[in-house]
Order: sequence, then structure tokens, then C-alpha cells
Amino acid sequence: IRSRGIINMSSRPRRSMPSPVLARVVELVVHRGTQRGLDGVSETLCQGEVVAIMGENGSGKTTLIEAFAGILPLRSGDVIWTENENSIVVRDSQGRRNQPPSMGLTLQKGGVCGDETVMERISVSLSVAGIEHSDDQIMELLSLWGLGHRANDRLAHLSGGLRRRVAILGGLAPAALSHSPLVILLDEPSEGLDDSAKDILRSWIRSLSSRNHAILMATHDKEISSSADRVLNLRDGSIEEKIGQSSGEMCDLPQSGEKGNQTPISSLVKWSMKMEARNPIETVGRVTPAIVAILLSYALLYGQDFQPQDSRLHASLILAPAFIAAVSSPALVQRLSESDCGRWWNAVAGPMARPALSITGASILLPIPITYLSWAVLSGTFNGGEYEDVTLWLWIPALALMDMAIAATALHLLVADLSRSSSAPAPLILVVLVWPFLELTDALSSIMDNGMSWSLSIQDPIVSCIVASLISALVWLAAVMIPDY
Repeated sequence: IRSRGIINMSSRPRRSMPSPVLARVVELVVHRGTQRGLDGVSETLCQGEVVAIMGENGSGKTTLIEAFAGILPLRSGDVIWTENENSIVVRDSQGRRNQPPSMGLTLQKGGVCGDETVMERISVSLSVAGIEHSDDQIMELLSLWGLGHRANDRLAHLSGGLRRRVAILGGLAPAALSHSPLVILLDEPSEGLDDSAKDILRSWIRSLSSRNHAILMATHDKEISSSADRVLNLRDGSIEEKIGQSSGEMCDLPQSGEKGNQTPISSLVKWSMKMEARNPIETVGRVTPAIVAILLSYALLYGQDFQPQDSRLHASLILAPAFIAAVSSPALVQRLSESDCGRWWNAVAGPMARPALSITGASILLPIPITYLSWAVLSGTFNGGEYEDVTLWLWIPALALMDMAIAATALHLLVADLSRSSSAPAPLILVVLVWPFLELTDALSSIMDNGMSWSLSIQDPIVSCIVASLISALVWLAAVMIPDY
């Protein structure tokens, strides 16, 4: 019976034929601290199926959702998704990871960033799923959820309830505009929603199910769980299953969109750059300590009588401000820690998220101007030496500092990804970058004393800069390749 776009589905017949499996977990063992969150759990998620996970707090509902998303390390078992009849091991107990197929995902804390606008959040959710979309389509989605009037507002300016609506819609939107069946993972989707939003959520769940999308949701809400075909009760890390009511109403959803060329990594890079351009705390946060270091160096050198053999000291003071800017904690880490935003990107972008973020979050544009500014301020205090044509070659060690900035950002991200990030202070790990800094100091000192040389003997500046870059590259490689245990 259709009335005002609503179809009563309380008596919808169950599917008699088995549907294709979109995702499954096999013999999962997952630890949360010293406790087993999941103990030998195996489950499948099929096309058109709605599965609710219920249980007491701490029973493992969120753990199972995040295990399906591939963002939890496994003690045992595999997470396997299916795309175009091909099986993809999203994660296994050996630490191997692959990028999952397109999905819809809403984490318990939302997985959003406060600097995003409402429209941008939905656009990003669609882009990472590879779905072409227009502003009109996004506005239609927002209007259906009562968010059209806040489309251009930042998420940080929304109330908790509206912000939760945006997070839920971000998880559902890829499926709403997708022609092919997708997996939708929702963690406590009704939490923070008012009654009208819960009604919208229930109708969307049944409607998306009718389009063959698979929905797995963790919830305490019995009204939401009544929409499920199956209910999984978690207790002590194991599962008891029962048949759900499959009840609820359907609504009219927007027309499906077209498959696009966007990839999760390209979407991540654009998102990162846009957030920094809107709120440039990254640049300000790095430039400020660099300028302080320049002024302190000037105060130290002013009026002192240094000898020509002190060029190594001069070189270290010239490069120190750019080094400080390079290794400072990036603002990106703070953005990713907000409302589990980093975990959301980690899930949808897979194992390439950290390498991409280490480049977009690094201060690769600052080392050269800061190094030249440092030279301009401090060179007048070097009374004991004649440093000619140094300004022509300052860019060479500064260029190597860009590699150090990328390596330092990767180390910060590595620490942030740890389950207890505060227990491993990033500054202690950054000590490994002192070695390449010393190599660059030798290079600049040699340029100041002897001019630039392009020979490849061990003490020549170009060799020292290459060594510094290679060390930084090895540090970066180790930071992005270490599994996030």
C-alpha cells in the first residue's frame, strides 16, 4: 500500500533464495586490551539483508562493526569482502590489508571533522565510494533528512542531533545513489536522533534493503532492530542469532547516480588540502616556533666574535628553524582525532591512507622560505667568515628537509594510530631524524666554507644531502609499513 511515498513493509515476504554474500568474517578473534572482544566469530552479510547486532555495553557490538570495516587488528581470522564476484581479503591476522570495496560507514562517534560543511561531508562520502554526484543531488538528500537549510554550515556549528543526522546520512548516501549493491555499516545509528529522524532512518533501512544493499548495524534501540531480517545477540564474545521482524515502512529514495573516476585516495588528498586552506592552523602552528627559533638564534649570535671554523655552528642555527617546522606535530593529526575522523578515513581508504596523509599533512612548502628567512636574519651576525654565493645553494639542504617533514608526519600518524597513542610520545620517536639533520648541517657547512661542489666524494654537500634524504625515506617507509597493531 503506497501513501505519500510510504509503503507498509510489516508483512513483506522473506526471500526464499539465498542471496550473494557481500562481506563475511571468518573465525575472528579480536582483543580489546587484555580482554577478548570477539572469540571465534564467523558471520556473513548478504545482498538485501539487514542485520542488527545487539547486546550489553562492552559485549562487542562496535568491535564487530569495526572488524567488518577492516580497522581493527586481528589475533586470528579473516575479513573478506566480495566485489564483482571476486573475494578481497580486507584484513587478516597476519597484518595484511587491502582497500575494501565501496561502502557506507558511520562510526559510533560519527567519523566527521568539524571544519567540514554539511554539503562537503555528504560529497566526501559519495566521492570515496566512487559515485558521481551533483550539488542538486546532495541538496535532495539533505532535504529528505531536514538538513537542507544547514547545507553550508560547518559541522562544528551544528547541534549534536543535527551533527548525528549528517553522520548517518553520510553512511547511507553512497548506497542511496549506487546502482550496485553496497555494504553499509552503522554503529549505534539511532543514538542522538529525535523521533522524526529515527522514523526516517527506519524507512531508509528498509528501502535500501529493497535495492539489494546489505546493512549491518549495532544498536540498543529495539525499534531500529525491528527493521532487521536477523538479530545477532552478542554475549561474552560469542553470538546467538534469531530471526528479525523485518518490519518497517519504505520511502522514495533519489535516483541512483553514475559511477565516477574518484578514488578514496584522491578524495582524501582533496579533503586534506581543503580543510587546511579553510583553517590554516597547520601553517601558523609550524611557522610560529620557527620564527621563535630564528629570534633566539639571533639573540645568541648577536655581538659574538665567531671564527671561520665555526661554520658548522652557523649552519646548524640556519637550518634549525626549518627543522623545527618540519618535525612539529601536524594539525592534520588533530583533525583526524576529532570524532574518529581518522578511523573513518582508515576504513574507506584502506592501507594507503597513512602514506597519503603523511604527504598531504607534511609542511613541504615551508622549509625553503624558512631557511632563506633564517639566513637573511642571521647571516649578518657571522662576523668571522666570508660566505659568498651561499644564497644560491641554500635550497639544496632545504629541499632535503622536505623529505624529513614527510617522514616526521608519518611518525606522528603512526603514533596517533596506536591503541594508546599517549603512551608513546612522538617527540622521542622523532629523535631518529637528528641523524639526517646532522648530515644537512655538514652539507651547508661545506657550502659555506668551500662553495658548492658537485663531485660525489663522501664529504661533498650533494652526497650529504642525498644521504639525509635516503635516511628520511627509510624512516617514512618504516612508519607507513608498520601494521597498526
